[in-house]
Order: sequence, then C-alpha cells, then structure tokens
Amino acid sequence: MPFLKEAGFPEVVCDFRLPGVTSISCDTHKYGFAPKGTSVVMYANKQLRHYQYFTIATWPGGIYASPTIAGSRCGAVIASCWAAMAKMGRDGYLQECKNIVGCRIKLQQAVEQIPELYVVGEPTSSVVAFASRWPVNIYGVMDEMKHRGWDLNPMQDPPCLHIACTRLTVPVADEFIRDLNESVVAVKANPDGYTKGSQAIYGFAATVPDSTIVDEVAQGFIDTLYAV
Repeated sequence: MPFLKEAGFPEVVCDFRLPGVTSISCDTHKYGFAPKGTSVVMYANKQLRHYQYFTIATWPGGIYASPTIAGSRCGAVIASCWAAMAKMGRDGYLQECKNIVGCRIKLQQAVEQIPELYVVGEPTSSVVAFASRWPVNIYGVMDEMKHRGWDLNPMQDPPCLHIACTRLTVPVADEFIRDLNESVVAVKANPDGYTKGSQAIYGFAATVPDSTIVDEVAQGFIDTLYAV
C-alpha cells in the first residue's frame, strides 16, 4: 500500500493522513517477506501507544513493565525480520509492488473476460475477489481449481473466491488464468456435480438463519484439536 503511488498505481489513502486512523498494523511476514511470527503496530501518537503496555508497581519482585501483555518474545525472528527488510530495501519493495499489483491487474482482467464470472468490489492492491453467475456455482469452481493445484480462499455474503497475489503468483499467472477458464467450463457443463464438495459446506453455512449454530460447530471442531 505505501508504494502504490510511486509504482504508478492509483493511491488509496489509508494511513495517518486519514482522519480517525489511530493505529496501523503490518504483518511483516507477508509482503515484508520476513519469517512468520513478526508484525508491527504503529500509533498516531505516544499516548495511544501506552494502552498496549503492561505495568505493575506492586509486584513482589519489584516494578515490572513490558511493552506488550505477551512479555518476553523470541529475538531470532525479530532479527530475521530486520535482515529481510534490509536485504529488500526500498527499491526491492517498490519493484515487488509493481510485479505483484501488476499480476493482480492481469488476473482481474482475465476474470472480467469470463462471462460466467464477475469481480467483487474494486480491487486496489494485491487481492482480487470474484463471484459467479448462474448456472456456475463458485464453490464448484474452487473445487475444480483445487484439483488443478490451486488453493483459493472461499468467502460468503456474497459467495465468492479470492486470491492474494504474491511473488509466487507472478510467474504462474498465465497458468492460473488457463486453469480458471477450464474450471468454469467444467462446472458449467455439469452444474449438479458439485453438491457434495465445498458447495455443501459453504452453501449450508449461508442458509443457516442463526449464525451462532455455525459458531458452535466451529468451536467443537477446534475442541477436537485440543483433545488428548
């Protein structure tokens, strides 16, 4: 986002220049290309930052103060994050912005050329979401893409898929477009053949009038992960 204007793309003001923005978080392990487990939070002023501190003056061990509730953190991933960002440099991030956003635009234009699909919203950075028109079910398209090696993210309200372009997407954009076209053709040819796949899962969730039921089912699933 910080490099959009300099890279030649329309700028979206979403930083401290926008009235009401008091904090900005950044997961450096994503488009910062740093290891997982690192992220940054920035505040509009020092007073706001104080709310994330944890301090206690009455602890028997003495005065305790920590910049976060989490307390001690691993320094190795922080050092790795610094090394990754120093290696990339401003020019590196600017070039990756051009490559990745350019890739998103290419995929978006390809989706717009498929009559059975349409783009959701107005993409501005690296992510493009798309939905389908009858008789093509978008979750059937997801299953077909999965058979071809693509792991797309399903969404609801409206039912759609999205892909976040990364450095890995850039060199395989043409393959993605080819497989997406083939997947749409396959689903359109057999629209009733995908009722037991992802369509059954996400379609069911969308039809449940009380979302708390879905929440309880999801909580039960997570419980099984902690079962001993």
